[in-house]
Amino acid sequence: MFTGLIEQVGEIGGWEQSGPARRLTIKHEAWGDNGLCVGDSVAVNGACLTAETVAEDHFVCSVLDETVARTSLAGKSAGAHVNLERAMAATARFGGHMVQGHVDAIGHVHDIRQSGGDRVVRIGCPKELMSGIVEKGSVALDGISLTVVGCGDDWFEVHIIPHTWANTALADLTTGDAINIETDIIGKYVQRHLAASAGGTVTEDKLRASGNWVG
Repeated sequence: MFTGLIEQVGEIGGWEQSGPARRLTIKHEAWGDNGLCVGDSVAVNGACLTAETVAEDHFVCSVLDETVARTSLAGKSAGAHVNLERAMAATARFGGHMVQGHVDAIGHVHDIRQSGGDRVVRIGCPKELMSGIVEKGSVALDGISLTVVGCGDDWFEVHIIPHTWANTALADLTTGDAINIETDIIGKYVQRHLAASAGGTVTEDKLRASGNWVG
């Protein structure tokens, strides 16, 4: 499990095809503590990957076809920046929200605008995912824990404070870019439970009728 608090920005070192498997090299600065061990989980732009080869300044991992299909990683070439977070230790402080590193879908940046010192980013999102995204709820974008400040039928917005913008790969974003979206795990379980209880798909009307709509 992860918290959505980025530890450092790494860089795509390159892709390598080994038979049917894709192998990805991620370059990074030394971690400054115990670093990585073979078998450790690392969220790379929000996608949980396993470090198979480890060195002080890089690690190598295999990338499944499912990960390629579900995330924006395949569109990242050598030199592209990526957000890195190691799996949370049981004794660590929990500062963001519960992030699994299981990307739900790829969104696209519709707009980036300034609001005081912050940036407001509007993300186009598949409609079927929007039932799991609510105003003031949590969402992970490229592995970063953020709070939703507004949403529509197929989009939502987040505010990015200057520190987060400067210290994550979000600083590279431009309109049209793909971005990994992971919705809140608690919301997923609530949706599943309500859908089973209602005998069908969760809708806004059903949530309102059950008293579980927040909006």
